[in-house]
Amino acid sequence: MTYDDQRFFKAVRRDPFPGRLTAGQVSGMAALVAGWRALGDADDPRRLAYCLATAFHETGGRMQPVRETFAPSDAAAIARLERAYASGLLPQVRRPYWRLDADGKSWFGRGLVQITHRRNYEKLAEATGVDLVGEPGRAMELDVAVRILVIGMRDGLFSGMRLADAFDGRQADWTGARRIVNGRDRAALVAGYGRAFLAALG
Repeated sequence: MTYDDQRFFKAVRRDPFPGRLTAGQVSGMAALVAGWRALGDADDPRRLAYCLATAFHETGGRMQPVRETFAPSDAAAIARLERAYASGLLPQVRRPYWRLDADGKSWFGRGLVQITHRRNYEKLAEATGVDLVGEPGRAMELDVAVRILVIGMRDGLFSGMRLADAFDGRQADWTGARRIVNGRDRAALVAGYGRAFLAALG
């Protein structure tokens, strides 16, 4: 896969970004491209583009690892989730997964793609070789977050659906690809981001 970084950043600055890029956005995208080259399962720019689109959506365009609710600290994330739960804004939640467990750890969402619940941290720890159970906060490290996103989407560890199920030699299911991470939530929106990143990749 050919990749001209100057052309790429010039293109994404216009779409999907609103005309400018921060240093954090540039470094995040560069890390993800490098991660895909090292860990991706095919020389397929559509799969990389959808990884970039997922990170763009899940981080609110920051392209850096974030905590659930975009909180500045673990304590703030827990407090925000607790308030939302108490207000009835999280009806899908049966067990508040963000509450500290017996070891004082919280399993709220972290990273470039939000992994929640201890069982998912355990699954991604095994797949990446990073001790996310002993230190769940490591999902906030950019290189670790890239490994989680690329390996998780490559191998279908988030939902059972893999990048290869949406993008192969015969098809490109940009809308259905959202099921790799989060059902049909904002599927058309993320598909649009994916097409923009693909155009930028050239």
